Amino acid sequence: MNSTLVFTFIGADRPGLVERLADIVTAHRGNWLESRMVQLAGQFAGIAKVELPTAKLDGFSTALHALTEDGLAVTLQTGSQKHHNSLDTQALYVLGPDRTGIVLEIGRALKQGQINVREMSSNVTSAPMSGDPLFEARFLVEIPPETALDELFDQLDEIAEKLGVDISTDEPERR
Repeated sequence: MNSTLVFTFIGADRPGLVERLADIVTAHRGNWLESRMVQLAGQFAGIAKVELPTAKLDGFSTALHALTEDGLAVTLQTGSQKHHNSLDTQALYVLGPDRTGIVLEIGRALKQGQINVREMSSNVTSAPMSGDPLFEARFLVEIPPETALDELFDQLDEIAEKLGVDISTDEPERR
């Protein structure tokens, strides 16, 4: 019998972190299924979903947590096979001058509509002509069938106007 696990990690960025994690997964007869990893401000962080024989769980957990000796903080959780086939998946794109509160306002609107954020990525870059800080984000959200889409998009339009950003379902063109 196999178990699905999700682990997260963060530590000072250095060569070999991914190889070390993959070595532990493989040593416990695990299969690396899915992951997201990124280097931010000198730290390397990630989340990974793996599957391995249930009999190997204790050894796997011990090996992952031993990485704390190398300065890597690790958490491990049992994953679920829960699928949301009845939910519509929609990408939302945000682009505009960087300012405090953009993620909060969008997150609040999504929560009020019982909309789950499945993935989110964001970045601050320089605007092409002015060099001013430019906030970019992509949200992949799961929308329940009972959600009134017109109301949701009206609310997002109000937020966009209030914050001076563009929020759309179409990937924005870089200006």
